[in-house]
Amino acid sequence: MTTIGLIGSGNIGSTVARLALAAGHDVVLSNSRGPETLAGLVAELGPQARGGTPDEAARAGDLVVVTVPLRAYESVPTKPLAGKIVLDTCNYYPQRDGQIAELDDERTTTSELVQRHLSDSKVVKVFNNIYFKHLLSLARPAGAPDRSVLAIAGDHADAKAAVTAFLDEIGYDRVDVGPLAEGWRFQRDTAAYAGIYFGPGGRGGDAGVPVDGATLRAALAAARRYADTVTG
Repeated sequence: MTTIGLIGSGNIGSTVARLALAAGHDVVLSNSRGPETLAGLVAELGPQARGGTPDEAARAGDLVVVTVPLRAYESVPTKPLAGKIVLDTCNYYPQRDGQIAELDDERTTTSELVQRHLSDSKVVKVFNNIYFKHLLSLARPAGAPDRSVLAIAGDHADAKAAVTAFLDEIGYDRVDVGPLAEGWRFQRDTAAYAGIYFGPGGRGGDAGVPVDGATLRAALAAARRYADTVTG
């Protein structure tokens, strides 16, 4: 049985935990405030869930989800994640994270920053572009005609294969965008970002609307760098 470690247990982290538990995995949740603050959530999730420190979640997880505000990415423990597959959900919001020059001038991407910090891990960008309520409500069994896709990016084929298998277990197909450097295509303010799962005019509401592979690929292909949008 696979254990999913979660460094960060907010909206996305707790939702991934719920989906992982439903698929038969164990989960170890953590946050920056200490495991005692997770007691209510752990009790709600049941006996296959437990709380711990970020180090404990990192050590326990066969797959580890890093889902923290980007400003805190350097606080993620490196040693216990060495050699492990890390699922990075982080997004850059300057009003929350402060200005990060490398991202502002597009020298790099959010997940490349995380990979540089976790140099001995295999980082896969995933879950960053979907609203947490949609992540829960749109999950479907394999073969369902209205099954949605999620985008992933990463520099390691074996890590992407493992993440693809995990997504399949929790109810999603995937579109592989390529290396981490291409992760900008589903960062904040792109066509493939969270709004795509709300549907036109937000008609999907909290339930969301299914997004198939063709729709997501078209949105990814339409993505433009910020510099291109301001220069025309």
